[in-house]
Amino acid sequence: MARQTLNQVGSKVVIGAFLVSGAFHLIAPSQFMPLLPDWTPYPLVLVYLSGIAELLAAVGLIAKLRWAPIFTGLVLLAVWPANWWVAIEATNDAEIATAVIAWLRLPLQLPLIYWALKSPVKKR
Repeated sequence: MARQTLNQVGSKVVIGAFLVSGAFHLIAPSQFMPLLPDWTPYPLVLVYLSGIAELLAAVGLIAKLRWAPIFTGLVLLAVWPANWWVAIEATNDAEIATAVIAWLRLPLQLPLIYWALKSPVKKR
């Protein structure tokens, strides 16, 4: 029972993070542009698409739709390379505190993926 409760709490953490982040992607896309490598094609479009994907994932998890856990996990995997890019760039360019925070974000994505995949869905 405790594991189920932890998964439900974890699902709520993912939902909250995706609602905030997804909205921010649409409201302030310029804040996310530096997170993408210079060689990324159509970076503004990708920022908007990732924001829409995060909001769609959050709504799917809230509604407990069957596709939502896998979709959310895939969204988290899709944005992970950008987080790696940020960590590597921060190591080269930023203050030590910024680099440490960037590197600490990477392993935090693993429980988010786990919680997304374990999010409850409606029974048929």
